[in-house]
Amino acid sequence: MKKTAIGGALVVVALLIGFGVYLQSMEKGGASADPEIVSLKGLHWHADLAIVVKGSPVVIPANVGLEGGHNPIHTHDGEPNIIHMEFPGIVRVDDLKLGEFFRIWKKEMRSFGNNMKMTVNGVENTEFENYHMKDKDKIVLSFD
Repeated sequence: MKKTAIGGALVVVALLIGFGVYLQSMEKGGASADPEIVSLKGLHWHADLAIVVKGSPVVIPANVGLEGGHNPIHTHDGEPNIIHMEFPGIVRVDDLKLGEFFRIWKKEMRSFGNNMKMTVNGVENTEFENYHMKDKDKIVLSFD
């Protein structure tokens, strides 16, 4: 009887500790044990996207993703080339793909030309559409 009571108490303590760790993660931006989840409590990030075709910059239109509703990935007036990522609730890694912005824009990433090159924060990157944008990224797509 005494061993059962001690075992039961240990289980309760373990559950309380686990619940405490879970609550702490929720308070610190909603981290998740699932590597596919970036946040459980939403996020508000910005990335700078420059598109350069044969040396000439392409201006990304204002209000991409805001016409007819409010898409979590969008642009605003007066902030050329800034991609806003404003998600409520759960945010998955795939929600932040660069290709998702182009899908919302209704533009094929490769429609700007051939020989696409991409840098992220000054470092060459070949993930292209599959790149998962992060806060304060500086993404440059160059086409010859």
